[in-house]
Amino acid sequence: MEYKGSSAYDEEPFFQQYISRRTRHNSPNNLIESPIFMKLLDEVNEKVVLDLGCGDGSFGLELLNLGCKLYVGVDGSENMFKLARVKLKGTNHKLHHCNLETFDYPVNQFDIVTSRLVLHYIEDLEHVLGKVYQSLKIGGQFIMSVQHPILTSSSKSTEQGEKRTDWVVDDYFISGRRVEPWIGEKVVKYHRTIEEYFTTLQKAGFIIENLHEGAPDRRFFDSQEEYNRRKRIPLFLIVKCRKG
Repeated sequence: MEYKGSSAYDEEPFFQQYISRRTRHNSPNNLIESPIFMKLLDEVNEKVVLDLGCGDGSFGLELLNLGCKLYVGVDGSENMFKLARVKLKGTNHKLHHCNLETFDYPVNQFDIVTSRLVLHYIEDLEHVLGKVYQSLKIGGQFIMSVQHPILTSSSKSTEQGEKRTDWVVDDYFISGRRVEPWIGEKVVKYHRTIEEYFTTLQKAGFIIENLHEGAPDRRFFDSQEEYNRRKRIPLFLIVKCRKG
């Protein structure tokens, strides 16, 4: 069976394995994506933030602890929605259980919109980015991270297992649907080149201010070996934009 969007997270065995992987200390999400994302993020104190693909609410809690005025999270997974509701209890937040394509984006409401490692699951990215742009106040920030296009281009590397020593890049300029084996299931993703992400953001109206490919920082790694391994290819693409 192939899972689209957030549907895989509502399969209990997959969900439990994902949570175990995601919370491990040496997760590249924690060691690479998170430090860069937080560095690019605007000051959140007294800001209204929309988070697309809020997961279990951990990022929302972090933003609220930094002074976020209101945190609005959206996620299509019922399991993630339930976890987020518990984690954010007693805080100033709103949660929506729906997918990003059908979410009713309010106009000119948010100071910041974030999306972390979700948009490569979205087929009609142009539609979603257009809605994101409309939902931001003038001057508002949109910051997104996705799996790097080198990884989404081909699933052959994933089929080799966890501790692979080389990576296959293939069909890079053939955009579109990919089916990737992940945690014992088949997950649907959508491959786009860096250029496509850039031009789709521009078409939506965004001013692109910064772009990172997730170069690792030695300070965050306990192991020199793991640091050296993570320098070999980029894992993430992180883009900072502004509504002009």
